[in-house]
Amino acid sequence: MCRWVAYTGEALHPSTVILDTPHSLVAQSLNSPLGKETVNGDGFGLGWYGRDAVPGSAPALFRSIEPAWFDENLAEIAHAVSTPLFFAHVRAASGPPIQQTNCHPFRHENWLFMHNGALAQWNTIKRDVLLEIDPALFTSIKGTTDSEALFNLALTLGLTADPIGAMGRAIREIERIGEALSVPNPVQGTFAVSDGTTVWAFRYSTAHESRTLFYSEDMPTLQATYPDIERLRIFGAGAKVIVSEPLTDLPGAFIEVPESTVVIADAGGYREEAFLR
Repeated sequence: MCRWVAYTGEALHPSTVILDTPHSLVAQSLNSPLGKETVNGDGFGLGWYGRDAVPGSAPALFRSIEPAWFDENLAEIAHAVSTPLFFAHVRAASGPPIQQTNCHPFRHENWLFMHNGALAQWNTIKRDVLLEIDPALFTSIKGTTDSEALFNLALTLGLTADPIGAMGRAIREIERIGEALSVPNPVQGTFAVSDGTTVWAFRYSTAHESRTLFYSEDMPTLQATYPDIERLRIFGAGAKVIVSEPLTDLPGAFIEVPESTVVIADAGGYREEAFLR
């Protein structure tokens, strides 16, 4: 349904992973071998934190309804910006209209969120889900997607204090609503959340048949394994990339995230934890 990339580590140009790798995010927008849809051309978004920003600063956003492969501004920005943490997303719309406010990532204060997947029968469950969102957040919802509603439901349920717990509570609430309205398997996807310091990436679906999700091998290990590959030298020792599908065919470069798992990426590396098992 969509493809996304999250990066954290030493500051670099987003173009390094969204344009310049063999299977970059922009390449995946045209041809996504592991995606439900081969083409993801219904808009894109880039959200990034300034390299010198103080903790708690809001990230910048650039979103467009143009296909990622067609937009010259994306290439300009991705080569000009230098950032230690960014989200990038290409969209294949699952129902809500193609408009800028429906493009990921979504932002609230210093938080970013993006999603690949869908909430089943969104028009059926939409009203009940929206009614669970804190009224103080409701006016900040600009688009019509299930993804933005899920983000705001998680914010309502404590995302800023407990990202893993709040995502779990939000998903369980949607599953409860789905069951009450006879909607089978209401949640599907992979989800990424960041506060500008840490990235939490979730792989979960009610049916336990989730969209694919991978994270990069430890960069010093990868560089030692492939010392002759020059493009790997661009990355610092702390570089971490989480992706819907691998950006390269190099064996061992990416590790698949297990079903019902959250991966936490921060300055200490990666950690996996069970999620809603």
